[in-house]
Amino acid sequence: MKRFISGVVISALAVVGGAVIGETPAFAATTSTVVLTGGSGVLGLDPAIITATASSAGTVAFKAVGVVIVGCESVATTTVTPFVAKCSWVPKASGSTLLGATFTPTDAATFTTAEAGAFTVKVGVAVQGVVSPIHLYVDTVLASGSTGVLAARFGVSCAITSQFIVGQTIVWRVYGNNETLGGAVMDSSNTVKGYIEVAGVKDPLPLTYGNHSGVAFWTAVLKTGTATGLYNTLGVISYKVTMIAKDQDSIKVLSTKLTRKAVNGVPVKVDGQYVYERVPAYKTVKVTPALKGAVGTWQSNFTASSLVTLYAVPTA
Repeated sequence: MKRFISGVVISALAVVGGAVIGETPAFAATTSTVVLTGGSGVLGLDPAIITATASSAGTVAFKAVGVVIVGCESVATTTVTPFVAKCSWVPKASGSTLLGATFTPTDAATFTTAEAGAFTVKVGVAVQGVVSPIHLYVDTVLASGSTGVLAARFGVSCAITSQFIVGQTIVWRVYGNNETLGGAVMDSSNTVKGYIEVAGVKDPLPLTYGNHSGVAFWTAVLKTGTATGLYNTLGVISYKVTMIAKDQDSIKVLSTKLTRKAVNGVPVKVDGQYVYERVPAYKTVKVTPALKGAVGTWQSNFTASSLVTLYAVPTA
């Protein structure tokens, strides 16, 4: 009887032992991660570098606005931590752009694939805009004469600022150069007119050219206040500057000329002969019929904190 019981026990253990030894335990793959950084650049300049940092070795497919970036379809990460992959990206447009990435691990049995979290970059664009052949620079200042709570913040009028209080007078200062005139300053002799269109103001503000304490430039004025007819809309002031040049029957074009090379004012000679070099030079060319006067425009694309903004009078 004793031997029979022992046999049963041994047999049972063998069955259990066979089950443990014969089966491979199931393990869940480790969840991968991939994080994006970089990618901020300026439109039209060198490529921006997007960096992906993964949790293990593998490859990364980089995306811009949901489309895989050409040349970055499968970029290998480094093989040791940190597991980094980089993509040289040439933005096609300025402004906010959503970047993405898909990570595929080398060891697919141990690690899962992963998608990068939403990552938005702002591609920069030149403040000047693209307004050739007229190039404009614009700023705003507080008109002199304001007193009390409306006085200049630091006691100085005509200082460049983008923040104004209802009741103050905003002055735009505009400076222009015309490429068709060899970069000549735009003044009243070669300009038909200039004006500023302000959102919410019926008529454009005329630009006038004149002398201001020894320096000349264009100005336009916007009076703010609570009285009828004065501008009083709080918040960002949207505006557009336009300058129109006169028609021209002659223009200056960039050319070159030969001139003697000199070092410290002394002409250079080689084997008894003067050395010449070619330098930039403008020349005047007659055009028939007359060249239509160029039109230049400018709108602010500064960051929100730099936009011209009107605030309410502060309370005590």
